[in-house]
Order: sequence, then structure tokens, then C-alpha cells
Amino acid sequence: MTTLFFYGTLRYPALLKRVLGRDVPLIAGELPRHRTVWAAGESFPMIIPDAGACAPGVLATDLTPDDIARLDFYEGAFAYDLEEVTVETADGPVPALVYFCHDAPWRPGADWTLEDWAETWGPLTLIAAEEVMRAFGRETAAEVGARFPIIRARAQAQVRARARARPVTLSTRLTREDVIVTGLNRPYEKFFALEEYQTVMRRFDGQQSHPGERAIFRVADAVTVLPYDPVRDHVLLIEQLRIGAYAQGDPQPWLLEPIAGIVDAGESYEETARREAREEAHVEIDTLHEVAGYYPSPGGVAQYLVSYIGLADLPETRADTGGLDVEGEDIRNFRVPFDRLMAMLDSGELVNAPMILSAQYLARHRDRLRAQSA
Repeated sequence: MTTLFFYGTLRYPALLKRVLGRDVPLIAGELPRHRTVWAAGESFPMIIPDAGACAPGVLATDLTPDDIARLDFYEGAFAYDLEEVTVETADGPVPALVYFCHDAPWRPGADWTLEDWAETWGPLTLIAAEEVMRAFGRETAAEVGARFPIIRARAQAQVRARARARPVTLSTRLTREDVIVTGLNRPYEKFFALEEYQTVMRRFDGQQSHPGERAIFRVADAVTVLPYDPVRDHVLLIEQLRIGAYAQGDPQPWLLEPIAGIVDAGESYEETARREAREEAHVEIDTLHEVAGYYPSPGGVAQYLVSYIGLADLPETRADTGGLDVEGEDIRNFRVPFDRLMAMLDSGELVNAPMILSAQYLARHRDRLRAQSA
């Protein structure tokens, strides 16, 4: 049996249970000559030497080899290794192992507390840990670590969805509590995920439905932003290969679109819109005007989109390509007069749904946006 000391997020009992798959007794302790701080700009802590401090934490005793394998898998995704230490407890010093990352690329930030972390990052981390541990025994820690950003982005999307509320006037009063999941299979979890549900639901007449099968494609939340220069009355469109159109058999799979991107964990929708505008088109967005927040295809896709019109300066002389090489992006962009945008909308040249929505919003609100910028 093995004893481990946890100074960071694994002090959170709900998270430790997700990783181990069971509850374990915990004993309070401190690691002398160390201090726990935030990794600057990150969502997790790091431990640093400090001769005058003690890092609080918990001891988990009598851990089995399977427990250690599960912990190694979870922490190994983040390049942590075990090291022997002596922990002070109310009953005296206890030898234990602790996960350290000596080659950490992060800078120390402010002092870290479990309570602050749990309030901000706890719900997201619990969801992400479930997906990480589903890969235990199927993938290596390095493989899971490489896709951890999208795992966290998907987790953040679920946290936001749980807090979302919309007006109910014509809509039914039925809620998610009126759906019973009798089975859930996940045959594929990579950058995207496929989930197969077996469900029973309450019908509009109050009776329960027969069992049904439904499959969904899980994607993280995303934003789109259509840059608009109200002074010059031009918009900026991007064009890139869309594999969905190719897979459908479309002979013209390069599509004209607004700028778009997945919302990273810890980002607001607005922050993502501004970041993606810089990455994909070298554009700095001034004011963002929300077009709509919506589910693009809720019958089979678990994703929420937020679309914006972004006011920007779009001079005639500017770079006409964008995208990140590390993400394999090859993006062309165009400065288009408003009248031509409307002509393309009417002709059917625009087939991207957020593009159509954004163009229609701009047509409705163009006069107001131009007057406000005059």
C-alpha cells in the first residue's frame, strides 16, 4: 500500500473520486518548506520551495497499485512525477509521495487556495476529469494530454449550458428532468466526440414515451464574428476548405464564412471572437454586437454558437491570408462592399448558416451601426 500527499486540485474530494473511481479516507497534513501558488495565467496550482512556509494538503493512505496507475495516468497527462517527501500531520511526520513537475514551463503567481479554485474551476474540472479517465487503459497519458485543451473546452460548454436560461412564453414547461437516460455509449472521443443515448421522455400528453435511441456529435461551444467597417461600409469574409461540405459530396467545399473559432476553457465568447479575428484575418475588433446565441443543429449536434458583428477598421491595403500554421489553417479573406454581400446572399453564394444569419442581422441594423459610428 502507498501513501500520497496532495497539495493541489486532487485535494478536492469530488475530483479525487473521479480519478480513482472510489472514495478514499483523507488526512490533513502540511508539506514544510513549500508554498502552493497559482501557475500564472493558468487554471491550476504549482508548488514552489519556500523555507518559511508550509503547503497545506491531504494524505491518502493505503492506495492500491490500481489507484497509483490511475493517478499516474491523470497526472502523467500534465508531466508530473512522484517524489518522496515527509509530511507533517497532527500525529507526527509521515513519509509520503507527492507529484512534482520540476521542468514546469509556468511562472509562479499569487497564493492558491482550494476554495478559490473550486468556485471558479471545480465544475469544469470534474467534467473534464471524467473524459480523461474514460481514456484510462485505452490511450497513453501523453495522447490524452495532447487533446486536453479541447476536453476542457467541451467541459466548459457543459458548465455554461447548465447555467443557461431563456424566456418561456410559448415554449413547453418540460425540462431536462423529464428525460431519463437508460443507457449511454461513447464509441469515439477525440477532437470531437460521438455519444449514443438510450432515453425515455415525458410526452406532451404527460405519458412516458417508448425507449428511443439518439446519437449526438459533441463539439465545444464556438463563436463567429463578421467584421464590419461602418465608415467604408465593407465587411470582411474568410474562405477555407470545410471538410463537412466535402464529405457531403459538395463539388465546391471551400466556403465563404465569418471568422469562427472554438471557445477555449476560461475564455468568454467575446474574448474568443477577438482572438480569432486576429488569428484568422489580422483584424482588431472594436465593438461587438451580438447577432444571436443558438444551437446550429440540435437534433444531432451538441454545440452552442454565439455570432457577432464586430466593428473594425478595414483599409483597402491589408493582408489577404490568415490562420495558424500549427493548426493547419489555410485561410483567405476578402473585403466586400455591403451591397455585394447582399447580392451574394440573394444569389445563394453564401451557404454557411452563421454567415447568412450575420448578413441578415447586418442588413437590419446597418443604418444604426453607421449612425453610431458617424
